[in-house]
Amino acid sequence: MLLPCVLLLTACAAGDLTPPATPGPSASGSGYTAPAATEPAPLRGTSVPVGSLPHPSLAVKIDNHAAARPQYGLERTDLVYEELVEGGLTRYVAVWHSDIPDVVGPVRSIRPMDPDIIGPLGGIVAYSGGQQKFMDLMNATSVFNAAFDSDETGLFSRTDEREAPHDVVLQAKALVALHDDVPAPAQQFAYAATVPESSAGVDGTPVTTIASRFSDSNWPDWAFDATSLSYLRSQEGVPDLDAGGVQLRATNVLVLRVAIDETYVNVPKTTMIGSGEAWASTGGRTLHALWSKAGRDAPIRLTDDSGVTVRLAAGNTWIELVPADRGSVTLVP
Repeated sequence: MLLPCVLLLTACAAGDLTPPATPGPSASGSGYTAPAATEPAPLRGTSVPVGSLPHPSLAVKIDNHAAARPQYGLERTDLVYEELVEGGLTRYVAVWHSDIPDVVGPVRSIRPMDPDIIGPLGGIVAYSGGQQKFMDLMNATSVFNAAFDSDETGLFSRTDEREAPHDVVLQAKALVALHDDVPAPAQQFAYAATVPESSAGVDGTPVTTIASRFSDSNWPDWAFDATSLSYLRSQEGVPDLDAGGVQLRATNVLVLRVAIDETYVNVPKTTMIGSGEAWASTGGRTLHALWSKAGRDAPIRLTDDSGVTVRLAAGNTWIELVPADRGSVTLVP
């Protein structure tokens, strides 16, 4: 049985509360330049200069049909949520903040669970269109909505490289620049400074492959690569490549078992408000966990089996929202 990690905190005496003075110029005249203050990137946990990411996040509905691959810009995301849509296919909510590409896509339509996924981020959401009732749900959030069907900026377009409807692309960096008055996102997950210090690194068990099945037609796998300390993605047994021919990878892989709401009949809605079983994988180790989400605008909370907050490693994260009633998760040691 794995024991929970215990953090030992050293108490400070009353006389130790004053921080040490910043070194000044020495008597010999040599100067001292203090290092720039840093803070964690809110959606990646990496250390960045304070105030260097003041712009909003950009969440985009990205196509995952075979005809849409390879997608544009997925390799530069901070977060990617994979969700079940019609016909057993999946679609992505891809989120950029730390590193925003010039162009992303192919862009597809909004779905009823997207307000609950994107709401905690604030920022901007971009999509091609959708049923009016689903667009109304998205517009009811505090997120700025940008839709291809009503675009007046000229930042959406169709590329000749793909066939419709898998051909809509977005000038992502230009869209974010238009809305620099929208605040940066809040931090969504807890992070450790290094892979070994992550919760999975400390308390997890060795797992080489994370195999999830959304349906009979969609089953993504993640295989741990010890050289890069990251997970390499495949779909239906084939390496999943970015537009440059490089296999997509993630520092952290989260698998959440979720209920599917059939209210909209032919459009499955992933139930995001509630709780369920989860697994957090980092550095070749996987930790069993519980996910919970209190409301539309609340972030996902991850805790281990002892109720302690799960800390990911600094880096990008993919979140697999696997249906509990028809999907499966297999962890290969």
